[in-house]
Amino acid sequence: MPFYVAPEQFMKDKADFARKNIARGRPLVASVYADGVLICAENQSKSLHKVSEIYDRIAFAGVGRYNEFDSLRRAGVQHADIKGYQFSREDVDARSLANLYAQYMGNVFTHELKPLEVEILVAEVGAAPGEDQLFHILYDGSIVDEDRFTVLGGEADAISGRLQEGFRPDWTLEEVVRRAARALSGDREPVAGDLEVAVLARSNGRRAFRRLDDAEVAAALEGSEEGARR
Repeated sequence: MPFYVAPEQFMKDKADFARKNIARGRPLVASVYADGVLICAENQSKSLHKVSEIYDRIAFAGVGRYNEFDSLRRAGVQHADIKGYQFSREDVDARSLANLYAQYMGNVFTHELKPLEVEILVAEVGAAPGEDQLFHILYDGSIVDEDRFTVLGGEADAISGRLQEGFRPDWTLEEVVRRAARALSGDREPVAGDLEVAVLARSNGRRAFRRLDDAEVAAALEGSEEGARR
């Protein structure tokens, strides 16, 4: 017996399905600081990364279903490499990459039965403070352009509220690691081994991306606010 589902209800069901499954995953935060952009995710795995380099000054991060956002990451790397080779490295930018992702994810959400169960971040460090860019792309292809910080995944409102308290765009690296970790962990004590932390730093030269090891993260978590400012 044929049945009918209104298009509005069908799209709502798909959105609810995507949001519910994304919220089950562990969240991540990205924030600007004095030397660039920091990305901090709850991730105990040392081999399945949520945060990766896309190109010289561009990073990618994802939450939700790993195989889906890793496919998007690999497609982004390929696109950036081809564009950089055909034109120049300076022509590869986060805005065009974010638009490309948004078109693809929007098409999947509209035309496929199952939407992607992911939210992704495309971040680019600028030549000077105030020029950094954070593009948060949702499962339906919507783009949120942030200039200070953004939160991906579940409990986003609560984590954003904690990160907002005392926020400064000129935080040192130690300060921003500590603030991001505490925003993610809430009432729990943050543990370095449970975090995946990477930066896009202006001081790193052409390839701005760098991962922080557990010792660096632990040192930042143990430091005092006064010590971090020295």
